Amino acid sequence: MSNIRTWLAELSSEEIEHFLGEVPRLWLEGRRIKKLCCLLTDFNFIEAKINHPNFGIQALIEDYDLIEKTELLTHREYNDYSVKGLKLIQGALQLSAHILNEDKTQLAAQLWGRLQSFKTREIGVLLQQAKQMKASPWLRPLSVSFMPPGGRLLRTLSGHTGLVSDVAVTPDGKRVISASEDYTLKLWNLETGTELLTLKGHQGLVQSLAVTPNGKQIISGSTDQTLKVWDLETGTQLFTLKGHTSSVDTLTVMPDGKKVVSGSHDNTIKFWDLENKKEIFTLIGHTERVADIAITPDGKWVISASADKTLKMWNIATGKLIFTLNGHTAWVESVTVTPDGKRLISGSHDNTIKIWDLETQRELITCTGHGHSVESLAVTPDGKLLVSSSRIVIKVWDIETGEEILSLIGHSDWVGTVTISPDSKLLISGSYDQTIKIWSLVTGDEVYSLNGHVDSINVLAVTPNAKLVISGSYDHTIKIWHLENAKLIYTLQGHTDNITALVVTPDSKKVISVSSDNTIKIWEIKTGKELFTLKSDSNLLESVTITPDGKKIIVGLSQGLIEVWSLRKREKIATLKGSTRLIDPITVTPNGEKIITGAVCNNNYNIGNCKVFNFKTGRENLTLKGHTHSIESFAVTPDSKHLISASWDNTVKIWDLETGEELFTFTGHTFWVQGVAVTQDGKWVISASSDNTLKVWNLLTHEIIASFIADGELLCCAVAPDGVTIVAGEASGRLHFLRLEGVEK
Repeated sequence: MSNIRTWLAELSSEEIEHFLGEVPRLWLEGRRIKKLCCLLTDFNFIEAKINHPNFGIQALIEDYDLIEKTELLTHREYNDYSVKGLKLIQGALQLSAHILNEDKTQLAAQLWGRLQSFKTREIGVLLQQAKQMKASPWLRPLSVSFMPPGGRLLRTLSGHTGLVSDVAVTPDGKRVISASEDYTLKLWNLETGTELLTLKGHQGLVQSLAVTPNGKQIISGSTDQTLKVWDLETGTQLFTLKGHTSSVDTLTVMPDGKKVVSGSHDNTIKFWDLENKKEIFTLIGHTERVADIAITPDGKWVISASADKTLKMWNIATGKLIFTLNGHTAWVESVTVTPDGKRLISGSHDNTIKIWDLETQRELITCTGHGHSVESLAVTPDGKLLVSSSRIVIKVWDIETGEEILSLIGHSDWVGTVTISPDSKLLISGSYDQTIKIWSLVTGDEVYSLNGHVDSINVLAVTPNAKLVISGSYDHTIKIWHLENAKLIYTLQGHTDNITALVVTPDSKKVISVSSDNTIKIWEIKTGKELFTLKSDSNLLESVTITPDGKKIIVGLSQGLIEVWSLRKREKIATLKGSTRLIDPITVTPNGEKIITGAVCNNNYNIGNCKVFNFKTGRENLTLKGHTHSIESFAVTPDSKHLISASWDNTVKIWDLETGEELFTFTGHTFWVQGVAVTQDGKWVISASSDNTLKVWNLLTHEIIASFIADGELLCCAVAPDGVTIVAGEASGRLHFLRLEGVEK
C-alpha cells in the first residue's frame, strides 16, 4: 500500500479536500517538480480525486495541465520522459471520462486497457500500483483494447439515453449541440466535455438541429412534426413552428440567419420566417421522404436529397425546381455543398459518395470505399476535406481527388451524423450508440490500429486446447488469435456476408462457420485454409453447433428447421422440425444427449422459448418458458444438468434440463443480454450485454463477482478452460481479452 493511501486515511475530510485540490498547484508554485510528477502518477491520488464529491475526473484531468507551464520545461527534474508519460496518462483519463463518470470502479481496467503498450517509467509504476491496489475481484485487460491516448480520438460525450441523431457546433467553436431520440437536445462544452444544458419540450424523437449564424438560437426538428426555436444561452424554448404532416428529418438555417429550411417524411421542403414565426412557402416535387438539405453559400439555391434516389436543386427566390440529378441507385441519404459553392456532394444507400459539378450538373467523382449506406457528410471550412460516415466507420477524403485519406473507428453502432468545427481542427460525430465523439483532424497517430474487425463481432469461441480464440464478424471475416498474448494469427476470408455463428471441433483442429451467404464453411485452424463448403437448402443460416464426438454438425435454419450434417461424409443426414421461427441459438449438451434451441422472435416481439430435443429420437422433450423476448445465447454446464440462457429481456436464466424448471434469474443488466458462457468447473457465468457491460456471476450465490464496462455494446463472450481468461466481442469490432483478478481457482 502506498504512502499516499496510508496518509489520506489519517487526514480529516477538510485536510483531504485541501490536499487533493490545492497541493498540486502549491507544489508547482514551490517548484517541487519531482513530487508533483510522482503525485500525478500515483494510482491512489488519482483514485481519491475522481471519487471525491467536490472534484471528479475533469478536475483531475486539469491537474495535468500544470505540466504545460513554460517555466518547467527547462527544469532539471522535468525532462521529456516525464512529460510524455504524464501526457499519456492525462490522455487516457480524458478518453475514459465518460465511463468513469458512470462507474469509478472501472479506473484500473481503463488505465490497463489504454496504457499498457506504452513503456515509460511513469506508466509502468502506475499500472502496477493499479493492479496491486484492487482489493475486490476485477477484470484486467490483457492487451490494449480501448482507444489509446495520442490518437485521433480526443473525448467521448455520454448522457443521452437514445441514439444521437444530429450534432452541430456553435459558430465560436466552443460548444456542441446534440439531438437525440430520447426527445432532448444537449449543449456541451467542447473543450471539457461538460454537459451544460438539456433542452426538453418535443413530444417525439428529435431528428435534426441547426444553429443560427449569430450563435444565439438553436432550431430543432422532431417526429412530433414540429420545429422548435430555443435560446442558446438559457435553453429557453422561444416558439414552435407547425406545418409538416410527418417527421421533420432535416433542417438548415439560411446564411442570413432569418429563415430556416426543413425537409420532412411528408416528402416536402418548407421555408420558415424566424422573425415572423411563420411558414413562407412549400416545395413539392420529391415522391419520397426528404432525407437531407443543403443551402449554397450565396443563399440562392437549396439542394434536397431524397429516398426517391434523386437530388433536386431549387431556386429559393422563386421556389422553382431548377434541375434533378439522377445517378444513385438507392436512397440519397445525405448532401452537402463545398464552401466555394461549386461542387455538390451526395451520399447514398447504394454505399457510394458522388461529387457533382453544380454548374454543369455533371458527376465528377464517385467514391466507393464504404461497405454500407452513407449516412452523413461534412466538408471542412477550407473546402479541402470531406468527412463521411457509414455504419461504424468514419472516412476522411481528399475532395479534389476523391482519394481516401484515413478511416476512424471508435463508435460501436451506426454513425448517423458528423460535423466539423469552424477552425477545421475537430470532427464531431454522433451515433446510435448514444454517444458523441470528438476527433482531431490535424494531430494524432492515424496509423495506430487496435486489433479487431472493421465491423461488429457477433460470435466468439475458445479452442478446447485453450490456445486460440476464434472471432466472427459482420465484416464477413473470421479471425484467429493467440489467447495468451491477443496477437492476430490469421484472417479467414471466403464468406460474402455476415458470419452468423461458428464452432470449433473438439480436437481444436477445425472451425465451422455459417453465414448469411447461405454456406457452411470448414476451415483448418493450423493453416487458416478453407477445407470445403457445404451448401444448405435454406436461405438463412442462423446458428451452428457440433456434437461432443466431433462427427456431426447441427445447424439452425429459417422456418424453424434443424439440419444435421455428417462432417466426415460432407452430407446432410437429417432434418428436424424445431420451431415456426428462426432457430437461434442452438447447442448440444456435453453428454451428447440433448439438442437445445431458441427461437428468434419476430417483429411483434413474441415470447422467446427454449426447446429441448432428444438427439437420438429427434423428439421434443421440453419447452422452457419464461423469457419475454428473443433468446440470444446458450451455455450448458459441464455436467449437462443446467442450461444458461441470455435474452433480449435483459435477463440471464438458469434452467434444470431434467425437469424444465426455471431455477433463478440474473437481473443485473439494463439492456439486451447478447452472449453468455460458463466456466469449465460450473462455478461462474459470464454475460455480455448491449448495456456495454460484461458481468461475472457466482452460479451458487447468484452474486455479481466482477463487472467490466466497454466503450460500446458487447455482443458475445467466451471463457477459456482456466476459468479466468475471458474474451468479449464489441459491436465496434474490438476484442477485449480479460483476466479475472483477485479470485481463487
